[in-house]
Amino acid sequence: MADDGSLIARRGVLAGGAAALLLPHGARGATDPVAQGAGGRWQGATEDGVRVFRGIRYGADPTARRFQPPLPPAPIGRVQRATAFGPSCPQRGGRGLTQREDCLFLNVWTPDAAAGAKRPVMVYFHGGAYSGGTVVEPLVFGHRLAAQGDVVVVTVNHRLNALGYLYLARIDPRFADSGNSGQLDLVLALRWVRDNIAGFGGDPGRVMVFGQSGGGAKIATLMAMPAARGLFHAAATMSGQQVTASGPINATRRAEAVLARLKATPAQAAAMPVERLIDGLGAEDPFLGGGVYMGPVVDMRSLERHPFWPDAHPLGRDIPLILGNTRDETRAFIAADGPVVRGLDWSNLAARMAPQLRVDAHPEWVVAQYRARYPAMTAQDVLYSATTAGRSWPGQVIEAEARAAAGVPAWVYQLDYTGPGRAGAGHTDDIPLVFGTLDAEGSVSGAGPAAQAVSARMMAAFVALARRGDPGGGWPRHTLPKRATMVFDARSRVVNDPRGWERELFARFPYVQPGT
Repeated sequence: MADDGSLIARRGVLAGGAAALLLPHGARGATDPVAQGAGGRWQGATEDGVRVFRGIRYGADPTARRFQPPLPPAPIGRVQRATAFGPSCPQRGGRGLTQREDCLFLNVWTPDAAAGAKRPVMVYFHGGAYSGGTVVEPLVFGHRLAAQGDVVVVTVNHRLNALGYLYLARIDPRFADSGNSGQLDLVLALRWVRDNIAGFGGDPGRVMVFGQSGGGAKIATLMAMPAARGLFHAAATMSGQQVTASGPINATRRAEAVLARLKATPAQAAAMPVERLIDGLGAEDPFLGGGVYMGPVVDMRSLERHPFWPDAHPLGRDIPLILGNTRDETRAFIAADGPVVRGLDWSNLAARMAPQLRVDAHPEWVVAQYRARYPAMTAQDVLYSATTAGRSWPGQVIEAEARAAAGVPAWVYQLDYTGPGRAGAGHTDDIPLVFGTLDAEGSVSGAGPAAQAVSARMMAAFVALARRGDPGGGWPRHTLPKRATMVFDARSRVVNDPRGWERELFARFPYVQPGT
């Protein structure tokens, strides 16, 4: 499960405005780029030497078909203006976002919208677990990645939370696909890429998907979905894994909790104002507590088994895969000035750490093990190290080892680079490094020589995976028992089994994907 739903309100975002407006005759500037695909023609803009197309509709407005699979848009004969971001999916929070249920839009950055250029294509899915988030934020704008990598960059918005993952099938069979509608949106977006990206200078035979946190989890799930087969050829997950999806019984109980809060039947939920539906997400999760979890479901339709249980899904084994995590993931979730850390000492560490671990490990024993192994660590150091190793990291370890056991290509990284004034490499810190958006709103990487060095290495590796299916740069595959890992830092290097002691410590406790 992705852990970053709580981070969305902290991210600065730019509202997008209307998307893909029809151009009146004669309104296009002489130098405005126009791209053409099977689905139509779009006019974008040139910015910093890159051709940018914002707010391209890849799916019909789903508002009247809530909880149903998406449909492709009706063809439009005239050139459509693609110069403003489309709306983002309605969600709790989402400060500063233009939000509408009609949110099936994508954006394209390309060095040159010339048909036949056949550049690699890099398609990004955003984080926010499955309940929040957007690609309308400066950290994931594709100008620099497209220009420096000579690739076509695509970013995608889709249905989230109850709109994309409320599993109603066992309550009302008319909504048989409701638990995975958000995933089916992503499949539709990838079909749009397959059918249209050549007109933007892209190669539909070299499509790489990459995503951070929830975006990575969505990719792991897509690798287990027959409908996504053949739509992408390489993948990278950044702090986001999906070992197991929700089972249908638990997903039904969550849907019942939402419906009870709404005092509605599934049919009534399908017709009510979207603002009221989103309020239903405030229902208490029957398993985790707090707001109700939404995520993909093993519904025996779109998803017939778990992505990485009992092994790496055979459907995705031929897809070259990068898996990464940051060294100090939970520094982004457990605030240094918040109640968990305020007044923290050895006397209360175990009690405060226990609800943050997300595995059923004896907290006092875990603390004692860390103190014996690392006597120089402070209580705060142990808190962040143990919660990262026990909460945010196990999913990646399981997926990487499942790929290694199957003998299929996987490369693992650990981000150690820490931006100026930061205490560690936290969740989301790798986003600006991969996109090259070091100075964008929301970035904490800094833009000095060290940040530029690690960004150049990460960008080069991701682009190489998209271009030829291998990150290159002396980065060996992840195999057992070596567990070779690229440690990205100001001086990047390969280390065999970094944090091996912590990996073995938590391997003795079964990991259950939160939400499943």
